[in-house]
Amino acid sequence: MSEITIDETKLKELLKVAIIELMQEQKEEFSETLAETLEDILIKNAIKEGENTKAVSREQIFKILNQKI
Repeated sequence: MSEITIDETKLKELLKVAIIELMQEQKEEFSETLAETLEDILIKNAIKEGENTKAVSREQIFKILNQKI
């Protein structure tokens, strides 16, 4: 099997073109995937932050939530 070599600059350019084409041709799917990824990152960060705070009761949480509605 032959090996293909490509320099880093050309590889980056090809990846950029591929991502732009993906975004243009599959807008809805790309947007959903991006939104899910951002959601996962935010949830992970919230969990990490929550690990370093004191626990509160369920009643306290709902009291705060009801005040904001």
